[in-house]
Amino acid sequence: VVDSPLIISSLSFSGLVTFDPFHSDRFLLNLPALSGLLVVMIAALDMKGTILKKTHFLLFYLALAVKPRMVYCVDENLEPLAVTVRVGTAVDTVGQAGRPKTITGFQTHTSPVLLGAKERAELATDEYIPLSAVFEGVVILRKNPSYVPPESTK
Repeated sequence: VVDSPLIISSLSFSGLVTFDPFHSDRFLLNLPALSGLLVVMIAALDMKGTILKKTHFLLFYLALAVKPRMVYCVDENLEPLAVTVRVGTAVDTVGQAGRPKTITGFQTHTSPVLLGAKERAELATDEYIPLSAVFEGVVILRKNPSYVPPESTK
């Protein structure tokens, strides 16, 4: 017999991971992750007869939807990089000309950073180039060969 407060405290994760069936800046749906969430939600309709009795193993289906909430930057040799990252509310930029900013109301942090539910991150400087189009999870960065550091004013 499993105790429900034990299940609840085990699912809190200290905020480092989340259950999310979406990926790629909430653009694509991961069907196995959605299926895992639905299995547990349907089993929870009769909590005392399923999850709290002999079928507690159904909670393992939640692992399909577990996703880290962080942005962790590494170089091409997979060494950690501490780069300046802007974190802010995600903005839809479909149909806008040029290269518009994808976030608004941002705060500047040094990676690694934690993201909220509707937040997105982007690099604050052009010193590095991300090798992926989506800036979430573990991101591999390459040094920008055409980067010129700004001159300090004295």
